[in-house]
Amino acid sequence: MWRLYRPDAVAVWDSPLVREKLSWYHAVMRDVAPAKFHIAARIEAPRDYRKLETEELWKLHDELAGVFDNEWRRQKTEPDTSLVMRQIPQASLLDVKIELAERQLRRCLLCERKCGVDRLHNRGACFLDHKPHVASFFHHLGEEAPLVPSGTIFFSGCNFRCVYCQNWDISQYPEAGAETKPEALAAMQVRLREEGARNINWVGGEPTPNIPHILKSMLELAKRGVNVPQLWNSNMYLTPEGLNLILHVVDIWLPDFKYGSDKCALRYSIAPRYMEVVTRNLSTICRRGEDVIIRHLVLPGHVDCCTKPVLKWIAENCSRALVNVMEQYRPDYLVLKLEKYREIRRRVSQREIDEAYNYADSLGLTWREVSL
Repeated sequence: MWRLYRPDAVAVWDSPLVREKLSWYHAVMRDVAPAKFHIAARIEAPRDYRKLETEELWKLHDELAGVFDNEWRRQKTEPDTSLVMRQIPQASLLDVKIELAERQLRRCLLCERKCGVDRLHNRGACFLDHKPHVASFFHHLGEEAPLVPSGTIFFSGCNFRCVYCQNWDISQYPEAGAETKPEALAAMQVRLREEGARNINWVGGEPTPNIPHILKSMLELAKRGVNVPQLWNSNMYLTPEGLNLILHVVDIWLPDFKYGSDKCALRYSIAPRYMEVVTRNLSTICRRGEDVIIRHLVLPGHVDCCTKPVLKWIAENCSRALVNVMEQYRPDYLVLKLEKYREIRRRVSQREIDEAYNYADSLGLTWREVSL
């Protein structure tokens, strides 16, 4: 049925560039290779890993991550989906990740707000305590062509305060949706995959505050032998530790790169040190040769200060990435309510979007195949 809605979701794979840049995701999507979480769930760890102090547990994690990288490189050249059905050890790299993530909840440093809140008893800067809330889950037909149909799971809560947020009714209201346990998250993924989803798309709001529960749901999927690519749809405002927890389980990245200016990031999202944090995280995944589609939403009046610096950085630091240069901005949320944001209370002009597209072309970016 979805092909009737999005024929480009089929045609996009005729592009050699798309197949090259999304080669790992494409293999997992077609069940030719095992999703990364299956590999992580079968990298054996010492059974007494929970007894380790956090610093020692991170050292163990990094050692096991090296083993993972060797196996991942092998799987990229000699994929073996029989791994999906192999027995899972009593303790694994994925278990170690879960333990580290759960410890974060006691003094949360998953995102760069570094609020340090004990989320077992209080709410963090993301408005969330330790219980994840899912606002909705469904087959998304409006994502980039290689992703459609995308099995989206929308979380409530967010660590950003974007004044133009189009999902403000869930991102700024953590009680939206239903409290959900990891087993239920796993059941959602099974259903979405069985109904034809090409991937599981973790989004919100923002998925970062829910890393512990997402990892637990992946372990449940590994036990069930369900193979599906994991997609991280995020503002990428994670700490290095937060990124490291998901680095070996995400098959394709869909990060936002919103601003080319810290001043703009502070004004519109209240996100300090934005460029430093986001470029650090994007550099990490790009250096590893991960599959990535970077989204950039063109804001009215921000082509010179944001769009051009963002596209230039991608061209110079992450040439492997596909880029979605997005013209979908519309005034919403606080932009419509507060006069101080009047300057972005309009749609992007055709001149501005043409300038953005022409600049992307001049940099040699691969964007036409995925931009909507």
